[in-house]
Amino acid sequence: MSTSFYTINLRRTLDPKDSAYMGEKALNSLLSDFSCPPNQEVEQFLKHSAIEFTKKSQSVTYLVFNRVSYSDLLVGYFTLTIKPLSVRASAISKTMGRKLARVSVLNPVTNTYTASAYLVAQLGKNFALPKEERIGGAALLDLAGQRIAKTQYDIGGVVEFLECEDTPFLLDFYARNGFKAFDRRTAASEDDEEELVQLLRFI
Repeated sequence: MSTSFYTINLRRTLDPKDSAYMGEKALNSLLSDFSCPPNQEVEQFLKHSAIEFTKKSQSVTYLVFNRVSYSDLLVGYFTLTIKPLSVRASAISKTMGRKLARVSVLNPVTNTYTASAYLVAQLGKNFALPKEERIGGAALLDLAGQRIAKTQYDIGGVVEFLECEDTPFLLDFYARNGFKAFDRRTAASEDDEEELVQLLRFI
């Protein structure tokens, strides 16, 4: 992964006392140039929800930049939060179950583990940039993983998870990056009955 990539917590851009402060107007202008045609939900979240979600501590978005000779380019972003995670014991190996048991409660009736986990809620790269200046998906996911690992070092936890569309490309991508499918759920949108695949990875 290129060492020129770096992340900035969106909170810093909104804090007048921080060196990364730019103010909400300038921030919205920066985000307006972000484009992600393969996933409009990812684009719309960054432009219309990321700031408010961060202000309310519902989640925190990290902007990813590439430091180049003439400017710092917004190449992507990821959004993290902590959410309850339910995993059927039958969907994972006994080894994974033992790891999960350290930070979860097993319901003997449903045979389901319930725990707090790190959620990669959004992950998107900026397609407005020329192809040669874009960040790779694996590099973007790795930056999100690094941020989770730093938090895990401070407060604990053993698992992270995410949800994605049920497509061979995405499932293969996440499998190659250490995630294992464990369940499915219906997409949140009332107009969308598509199922999302839930995947987890131990930290």
